[in-house]
Amino acid sequence: MTNPQAMKPTDAFAELGRIRFTATDLRTALATVAGLAQQTIPGADDVSVTLVGAQGAHTAAFTGQRATAVDEWQYHQGHGPCLAAAAANITVSVPDLAGDGRWPHWAARAIDAGVHSSMSVGLPLHDSVSGAFNVYATKPHAFDDDAVILAETFAGYAAVAMANAHLYDSAASLADHTQAAMDSRAVIEQAKGIIMAERRCTDDEAFTILANVSQDSGRKLSDVAGALVASAVHPRYR
Repeated sequence: MTNPQAMKPTDAFAELGRIRFTATDLRTALATVAGLAQQTIPGADDVSVTLVGAQGAHTAAFTGQRATAVDEWQYHQGHGPCLAAAAANITVSVPDLAGDGRWPHWAARAIDAGVHSSMSVGLPLHDSVSGAFNVYATKPHAFDDDAVILAETFAGYAAVAMANAHLYDSAASLADHTQAAMDSRAVIEQAKGIIMAERRCTDDEAFTILANVSQDSGRKLSDVAGALVASAVHPRYR
């Protein structure tokens, strides 16, 4: 059933603009996009967000189980309006599933689930991932021209929101790896200092000792260094 608490497009776009990507992960951002789309587009009963990448297509956000079921039948069959929209970055409208012959097997399953009209708007995210947000209605001809235009306008905002969320998600992952590398380097330097103090050797000689232990034991250099630092801090474990 269409959400009775309809939201003005300007309010929805303002909500999108207030998403704090530094405090919101990609999944949460996509769920926000789907929820706002459902409340904003006249006639929308269910909304989902499809992402298509190297591992195939999946539903990244949805407002109801019916949307995920209708999406999954497309992924299983390898074709359908949301996949067509994502592949070509276009809007694919199906005003009446019962009278549309492009994807008859998918349409029959969708009708059984209670969906009678749909539109999918392509969302280009970045080089390796495309997507679409999909709007489903329980009535045929639920979306007039104004609704389609609004969906396309909304999709422009949604694409920016999702691209920014994905960018932050990637940046956060990079930051995690960078921090891990910095931590690893720091513990190696500490271990070298311990060896230099105990063996009265040079920096290069201390590193060679660590490297040899790492190679002989089959452990990472950072793990060997960490164990040495830990034993120096807690000598009873030495």
